[in-house]
Amino acid sequence: MALTHPVLQMALRPLKTTEFVLLCSALISLTSFSIDGILPAFRQISLDFELNDATDTQYLISLFFFGMVFGEMTVGAISDAIGRKKTLAGGLVIFCVGTIVAMTAVSMEMVLVGRFIQGIGVSGSKVITRAVVRDLYDGEAMARIMSFVIMTFILVPMIAPAIGQVISNAFGWEAIFLAYLIMAIGLMAWMGFRLPETLAIENRLPLSGPVLMRNALAILTHRRVVACSVSSGLIFSGTLVYLSFAPTMFYEFYGIEDEFPLYFAILALPIGLSSFVNGKLVMRFGMYRLCMLGLFLMIFVNAVFWAVALAHDGVPPFWLFMTMFFASFGCIGLLFGNINTMGMQSLGRVAGLGSSLMFSLSSLVAVGASVFWGQFYDQTVGPVILAYLFAGIAAMILVFVVNRSPVAPV
Repeated sequence: MALTHPVLQMALRPLKTTEFVLLCSALISLTSFSIDGILPAFRQISLDFELNDATDTQYLISLFFFGMVFGEMTVGAISDAIGRKKTLAGGLVIFCVGTIVAMTAVSMEMVLVGRFIQGIGVSGSKVITRAVVRDLYDGEAMARIMSFVIMTFILVPMIAPAIGQVISNAFGWEAIFLAYLIMAIGLMAWMGFRLPETLAIENRLPLSGPVLMRNALAILTHRRVVACSVSSGLIFSGTLVYLSFAPTMFYEFYGIEDEFPLYFAILALPIGLSSFVNGKLVMRFGMYRLCMLGLFLMIFVNAVFWAVALAHDGVPPFWLFMTMFFASFGCIGLLFGNINTMGMQSLGRVAGLGSSLMFSLSSLVAVGASVFWGQFYDQTVGPVILAYLFAGIAAMILVFVVNRSPVAPV
C-alpha cells in the first residue's frame, strides 16, 4: 500500500543540509525568542505587579539563564545515554510546563519560577543541537554549519521584540508566553517527523556515576575546552548586560518605546551578517585567524566607544549610540561559532556531556560577569561597553592559549 499522505511523504524524505540548518536554527532560536520576545513587555509587567524598582524586571532574564545553567549540567549526559531526540523532546516538554506556569502566574515570583523552569527546558535545545551538529560534522566544516545556524537564528532576535510588542499590546504580556508554547509544540512536531537520531546505539554511554565523573573530570581539565568555554561566556556576558538594560536605555536616554523593536532589530543585523561572512571565509582562513580578527576589532571598537561615551557624560547622541553598538555587535558573528567549535573539536564520543559542561561553564561565567557589571549600571552606557571591552581582552588571551594547545580528544 502506497504512503500518499503528505505528512508521511515529508517524514520519509531525507533531511537535506538546508533543512537541517533551519531546524537546528529554530531549536536554538527558542532560547533567543524566549529572551528577546519578552523585552518590550518589561514596563507592562512592572506596572501590573507594581514593582518598586522597574529594573527588577532584569530578573526575568537572569533567572531564565540560571535555569539554563541548571539544565545544561545534566542534559548532555542524558543525551549521551538515551540519544539526542528523546532528550530534546523531554527538554521541550519541560519548557512548555514553565511557560504555562509563567503564563498563568498571579505574582511576579511565580513568573520568575516559570522563567527558571523555561530555562531548564530550553537548555536541551541549546546544548543538544550543538551535539547533533558535532555528531555529523568536524573541524572547519562544523564551524561553517554553526556559522550558518547562528546567522539564521539571529533573525529571531531581530523580529522577536516586534512580535512581542504586537502581542503584548493586543492581548497582554501573558499572550507572549502562549506564543512560546505554540512555538515549542511546533518544534516538537518538526523534530519528531524530520530529525533522525544522530547518536548510534553503539556510541552511547551509560548513566554511570563513575563513568560520568571520569569523563567530566577529563573534560573540565582539558585546557582547550575550558579556555573556549570561559571565552564564550565572557563575550556573552556583555550581551546579557545589554539585553537586561536595552529597553531601559532606549526609553530613558532617548525616549524610544514604541520604536524599540525596530532599533533592536537593526542592532541585531550585524551579528547575522558577520556570521554569514564567517561561514563563507572559515574554510579558507581557519577558525583561529577569524577569532583573533573579531576579538581585535571588538577591543578596538569598544575602546573608541568608551572614549566617545566619556566625552558625552555616558550618554552619547543617538546616532553615535547606534553606530558604535552596530560596529561592536558586528564583531560577535566572527566569534561564537568559531570559539564553540574550537572547544568541541576535542569532545568526540562525549559530545553530549562535553556540550553540557561547556555551556554550563559558559553560562555560569556569562551570568556571573553580567550580574557583576549590572551592579554598576548608572543610567549610562558605560557598564555595557566595559563588559564587552574586558571580555574581548580576556578572550583574546584565552584563544591564544587555545591555539597553542593540541586538538587532543578527551
